[in-house]
Amino acid sequence: MLSIFKLGGHEVSKSELTAWLTREGEPGFVLCKDEKLARFLNGLIIKNRGPKGDGTPQPEPVLNNNMVLRKLKIALNLQADDLLEMLKLNGFTLSKHELSALFRRADHKNYRECLDQLLRNVLDGMEKHYRKNQT
Repeated sequence: MLSIFKLGGHEVSKSELTAWLTREGEPGFVLCKDEKLARFLNGLIIKNRGPKGDGTPQPEPVLNNNMVLRKLKIALNLQADDLLEMLKLNGFTLSKHELSALFRRADHKNYRECLDQLLRNVLDGMEKHYRKNQT
């Protein structure tokens, strides 16, 4: 994870990373700011897909769930069917049309905001998918 942050243009200490990974409510928990999460996600994209010609992208100062989902989709080279399958692993169903609405521009008439519950289900489904494939 430290090397992924570095690819995103930010040096992180082990103690900083440990504080971000501590569960909320436990001693030592520190909230990871949006800009640092954006740097991590940009670094993950660079690690998995390679750098763009124009160097390290500038991180967004504020992230929303739609942006996090889009960056994960790019970094992990996921297609709509992959995401829908991961949601199914978590017992959550969504149509392709509902999923595509999450990736539209915010000013598009069919744009849909990615709520916390949906992002949590995607992340939990990803964990189940990738852990299942490791065994």
